[in-house]
Amino acid sequence: MSDEYRKTPEAVARLTHDQYRVTQKEGTEPAFRNEYWNNHDPGIYVDVVSGQPLFASTDKFDSRSGWPSFSRPIEPEAVAEKTDRGLFGKRTEVRSSGADSHLGHVFNDGPAQAGGLRYCMNSAALRFVPVDELDGEGYGRYRSLFPATDAAGTPTHAAPGSPTPSTEGEPSMTTATETAILAGGCFWGMQDLIRTRPGVVSTRVGYTGGEVANATYRHHAGHAEAIEIVFDPTQTSYRNLLEFFFQVHDPTTRDRQGNDLGSSYRSAIFTTSPEQVTVAHDTIADVDASGLWPGAVVTEVVPAGAFWEAELEHQDYLIKHPGGYTCHFARAGWVLPKRNAQPAA
Repeated sequence: MSDEYRKTPEAVARLTHDQYRVTQKEGTEPAFRNEYWNNHDPGIYVDVVSGQPLFASTDKFDSRSGWPSFSRPIEPEAVAEKTDRGLFGKRTEVRSSGADSHLGHVFNDGPAQAGGLRYCMNSAALRFVPVDELDGEGYGRYRSLFPATDAAGTPTHAAPGSPTPSTEGEPSMTTATETAILAGGCFWGMQDLIRTRPGVVSTRVGYTGGEVANATYRHHAGHAEAIEIVFDPTQTSYRNLLEFFFQVHDPTTRDRQGNDLGSSYRSAIFTTSPEQVTVAHDTIADVDASGLWPGAVVTEVVPAGAFWEAELEHQDYLIKHPGGYTCHFARAGWVLPKRNAQPAA
């Protein structure tokens, strides 16, 4: 590989926080909440550090994973692979061969007709160069990868292995998602239980509800430890998430959850729409009426404000530390009656 694609201090200094965390510290960005997972424009993807060409849109496919996925690199020598023996078992890490940037991992569950591989990449490690900018950016030699286009810029024929639009009746990752923000004590246990719920697309933990900007674990006065949940409303509902929320934490203890004391551990629902406000109050009323908890619900319902993402070590904590502390669990037999259910006469 020529020196033009080597890493330089100047290039690293230009990286954003997320780009640095991914490429230099082997971080992973959230599924479905990254720049290129749903990008279908023709062009190439280059290393965000060095500009080295890595992947082409003609090899990109919808893996339903929430990360940009490719069946192969643009050239075999563009990437290097190494064994990753991390928290998730033995995996094959993918790095750029020039700047040694961490890109993601490769798996053997890709399209069989394209070789069977799935290069699952982080958007933060990539920069997209549209096909009409290839010449201007010095990547003109890759123009031959792309089909001819008509006057509107639409391909006149499909390139081998290129993604095709979803047909009617097939699932599509363009389905709109919604966001719920909940606080119910230590965010480790909350995330561990909620992330596996049907319809949940992604989760991250952080701090919200206070006034401190750029909140951290050691400096988040006034904030609650909270979880941000991105979910598919065609697979689950906000009401269903709230019912589970009230099942896995005690909403009757003010500023306390288990052994954790203080306002950081308060029970709160941070709403993002008038509809969420209505559902939240209705659900609280139903919980109180059900008698499933011995005391009155003290959960706050307040408008969502800034959400400060927690440090990497707190994300998916109980995956990294399976025996770690938690005071959350799903109470057996805890089922909230439906709102339209009438008591027996």
